[in-house]
Amino acid sequence: MATVSPSWNYTLHLPRDPRAPGVARGALRLILAAHEMPELAPTAELMAAELLTNSHLHTKGPYSLRVLSPRPGRLRVAVWDTDPRIPPGFSYGGTPAPPSPPDAEHGRGLHLVRACADEWGVSVLQEPGASRSGKLLWADCGEGNAG
Repeated sequence: MATVSPSWNYTLHLPRDPRAPGVARGALRLILAAHEMPELAPTAELMAAELLTNSHLHTKGPYSLRVLSPRPGRLRVAVWDTDPRIPPGFSYGGTPAPPSPPDAEHGRGLHLVRACADEWGVSVLQEPGASRSGKLLWADCGEGNAG
């Protein structure tokens, strides 16, 4: 008899610390190993690293990593931060221009996330009276998009 794997999620709240993205990536690897999804680790870790680094470099407050599996074999990596501005590399409405010059050291991260993800998106959280505002950038991958 086949067993049904329930959906699950984890949230890691991170301080404004340059070591926080590395700590989050380590936690992500452990989560995927515990849920028998290690084949998704390379893609998920790249997406998480780029989203976390973007939050660390371009926002002033704390941020958090959320990892969830809405259904078996699927993974969503999301990063919340306090800044409601959507970065140009993640806005809807077409493909943003590649970084210029082509060998630039910065400006590639969100393009990489979009290239690696099966789906991606952003939610701006600006509700009056809400305890948390900001944005949530997310990217999905699955067994068909591993590595």
